[in-house]
Amino acid sequence: MRIEEIIELIKKNKISGISSNSRLTGKGFIFVAVKGAKEDGSKFIDEALSRGARFVVCDSRVKAAHYGPLAVLIKVKDTRLALAKLAVSFYRDPSSRIKVIGITGTNGKTTVTYLLEALLKEAGFNPGVIGTVNYRFKNKVIPAKNTTPGALELQSMLADMVNKGVDYVAMEVSSHALDQGRAAGIDFHSAIFTNLTQDHLDYHKTPDNYFRAKAKLFKGVSPKSFVVINNDDKYSVRLKKITPAKIITYGINKNSDITAKNIRFNAGFTEFNFCFRGKQTKFRIKLIGKHNVYNVLAASGWGIAEGLSLRTIKSVFERFTSVPGRLERVDSKKGFSAFIDYAHTDDALKNVLCALRQLSPKRIITVFGCGGERDKLKRPKMGRVVSRLSDFAIVTNDNPRSEAPEAIVRDIRKGMAGNNYCVVLDRKKAIRKSLSLAGAGDIILLAGKGHEDYQVLKDKTIHFNDREEVKACLRSLNY
Repeated sequence: MRIEEIIELIKKNKISGISSNSRLTGKGFIFVAVKGAKEDGSKFIDEALSRGARFVVCDSRVKAAHYGPLAVLIKVKDTRLALAKLAVSFYRDPSSRIKVIGITGTNGKTTVTYLLEALLKEAGFNPGVIGTVNYRFKNKVIPAKNTTPGALELQSMLADMVNKGVDYVAMEVSSHALDQGRAAGIDFHSAIFTNLTQDHLDYHKTPDNYFRAKAKLFKGVSPKSFVVINNDDKYSVRLKKITPAKIITYGINKNSDITAKNIRFNAGFTEFNFCFRGKQTKFRIKLIGKHNVYNVLAASGWGIAEGLSLRTIKSVFERFTSVPGRLERVDSKKGFSAFIDYAHTDDALKNVLCALRQLSPKRIITVFGCGGERDKLKRPKMGRVVSRLSDFAIVTNDNPRSEAPEAIVRDIRKGMAGNNYCVVLDRKKAIRKSLSLAGAGDIILLAGKGHEDYQVLKDKTIHFNDREEVKACLRSLNY
């Protein structure tokens, strides 16, 4: 039996469910034995069959004779791709009935989804969002386990959105998801590329592999769709060559369809001239930093391509205030401010620190660390950026996972010059120390965790939220 025959059975409602988790498999199900990074689904075929699986989709390693004559095994080259195709069919191809916007890039994805959500709501639509902070639509909020869900969960969620009357979905599409085929089978209405800087090399191994994963989104879109590309990013040239879609470019440094000129930064806002088709419109947004100008240009480019008025775009983005864990500000009685941000790459840290420097603080004190079991090559680069652009830094834990925190810190310190830093491994104590050091006019940047409300340690996951810790420390210090 071939996978196409299984799809025909799904269309005839002769399959009761699909699962890649043997414990969630039921009678009449298709069990897809996916080989993951930590678990191999082929080890759980027996359990899936005992729970009533009707068919098993597996790769060539699995021997049919082991499971007896009653087991129907369908062998495929790529079980992840097969799972995605089956999910699309089982949930009646929801992306053909809803407009899915794929946003990818190293930095800026989350902010762009929030901007698009605000824009679409103002224009009278019912948008959904799938991303790093959470998955949400029609007043329903689901905690996000991954930036982009697995294929089954993703198709199920899109189907639910269709049933609830959602018009558009702004979806962050991670490089892992693209590489693993989680988004396979989605008919993307449009796509946005923000930028590409070093990250996830623990997984992708090389920058070119990382780019090729991202590029899958732009290769796979329909000629009827459109893509919005950051023209200032060096990878834009390659993306423009491979996509069959209509291209809209944005940028600050290069000639693009949409540009920003005369950018001016202030403590509470950023001003610039929005340039499109030879006309300039003054924007004054509440988001700070050059990186947020890029984010607004990306979302504006999408809005213009989709036919929304520049008046609506300007009105929405000038009223837009913040994104959870993205330069969230907490002020103190002592006259200093703390900013919580998700920046966890050297490029993101550079963007955020440069944005904060534009506010003319007396000093910038940065609290940061690097995640364990993640790209080790970026650690000294992050240390170099922080030591160069901060007046003082406190190196601490992020999510060390199973790695020794001391080893992570050693990697970070390889890039740090001078002696304008100290090490405080306990993140709570590090935050408290930064607050005790700060005076009137100073800025504290708490980088790396942003919206997260947990910390992953060697043998446990604990509740931890930078914003909550800052507020608690301020109260205890009477600041």
